[in-house]
Amino acid sequence: MKKIFALFAIVFLLLAVTISVSAQYTQPTQSYSISINKMVGLPGTSTDAFSYQYFDNLGVANPRFSPGQYVFFKVIVKNTSSTTLGGMTVKDYVPVYLTPIEGPGSFDSVSRTLFWDAGFFEINQEKTYYLKMQVEQQNSLPTDKGLFCIINRAQATSNTTIGEDSSQLCIEKQVAAPPKVPSAGPEFGLILVIGEFVVLGGGLMIKNKLDRFNN
Repeated sequence: MKKIFALFAIVFLLLAVTISVSAQYTQPTQSYSISINKMVGLPGTSTDAFSYQYFDNLGVANPRFSPGQYVFFKVIVKNTSSTTLGGMTVKDYVPVYLTPIEGPGSFDSVSRTLFWDAGFFEINQEKTYYLKMQVEQQNSLPTDKGLFCIINRAQATSNTTIGEDSSQLCIEKQVAAPPKVPSAGPEFGLILVIGEFVVLGGGLMIKNKLDRFNN
């Protein structure tokens, strides 16, 4: 009888160990991922970033920006991981012909990088940032291009993962109007008539002098 109880005890211990080991191997693994969405607002005159309609990209067939005009960007960062994320940093790589005016963080003019500390993110937490930039003036834009497009890239990084997105916009230079040619109006016609009389009169005076000289 004691042998039977001992056998059951051994079997029970083996099952307990097996279940414990199985539970350790079936624990869900954590995933790390960041979603970042970079968008650009349609060209406008408002200084309120919230009043603009934002798009992923603006091509040559869409409204274009002019020299000196303000450009508004919207950056949405979301923690799509299965765990919280800390140490989040966002970088915005500002293209040539744009100058940062307002927004979070600091701007490194050498690397042309705008960066800021985004802090701690809970699972599925989302944070939105707005950036205000300005197109360079006409004399600072390419001399060989009347219309060109640039890409603005943003990147979000944490201790464990990274995500990035970009947005395109197009700039159209102002073309100087050709010099205006005076129209041939009534005044111009009157000048021609007077000129003809002057020439005719001068011709008659010369003819009379020649007649007198010959006589």
